[in-house]
Amino acid sequence: MNNGILLALLAYAVYSWSDAAIKALGGGLSVFEIGFFLTLVASVCIIVTTPKEESWLHFWRMKRPLAVQARAVSGAAASVLSVIAFTTIPLAEVYALIFLAPFFVTLLSLLVLKEHVGPWRWFAVIAGFVGVLLVVQPGVRELEFGHLASVVVAMLAAASVILMRSLSAQETRTTMLGFLMLYAVLVNAVAMAVTRSFTLPTLEQAAILVVSGVFSAAGNILILRATRFAPANQLASTHYSQIVWAVILGALIFNEKPDALAIAGLAIIAGSGLLTVARERIRLGTVRWNPFGRNRL
Repeated sequence: MNNGILLALLAYAVYSWSDAAIKALGGGLSVFEIGFFLTLVASVCIIVTTPKEESWLHFWRMKRPLAVQARAVSGAAASVLSVIAFTTIPLAEVYALIFLAPFFVTLLSLLVLKEHVGPWRWFAVIAGFVGVLLVVQPGVRELEFGHLASVVVAMLAAASVILMRSLSAQETRTTMLGFLMLYAVLVNAVAMAVTRSFTLPTLEQAAILVVSGVFSAAGNILILRATRFAPANQLASTHYSQIVWAVILGALIFNEKPDALAIAGLAIIAGSGLLTVARERIRLGTVRWNPFGRNRL
């Protein structure tokens, strides 16, 4: 196993720890306060650790401003909705629903980009959808707003993938990431002020907020480091390691123990995602649906 894959696995582990920290804050602080401080801490960490060859001085210069703004807005909305999801429903269910993103990418590719979608990709998408049903078990369990929030996060992630396909060759990383951070901080700050939902965090809550933000930034940094050792195509499949972390952290910290059907569903989701990655690497030499990055901080 090369260093790139190891770093990517560590990155997604750290991302999962950040999400678990968000969940630990649920009920104590408002969604917007959690999102504000998490994004603020993560943004500061990312900016101060940016490599010398990348400059933030001109991040506001854009070649395609509307597409950049759309990607930033989707990321800011995903940040708010993901906090709602992680603080209201089990970790495994959040990840299962967020991993519906390949299904929405397929639909958008078909409807917007007019791409050909082959039978293998449709099979993987349908299998993943069946896996989600086994995890969430609608009709057996009561659905909450967190489930809807997770689905919308998946839809926003899919929209971000479509946007990134056209932006990656024209815009700098600092431009795309800079506007995402700016929008996420501002949206949460304004929403927190409008709803008057700010409460002074306790020392324990403040520590968890800092840890969550640092872990989120660390995941971003580790992902970038990973690309220096291995191409994104090889790293895409490591994203599904978060499903394992969801089960482990949910059981150990939050006493969330998926039943046999849910475990089977999670396995199907991971398998369908890996099938998509493998099939596209063989057929196209690249991964058109690349779950490599996150649409939120």
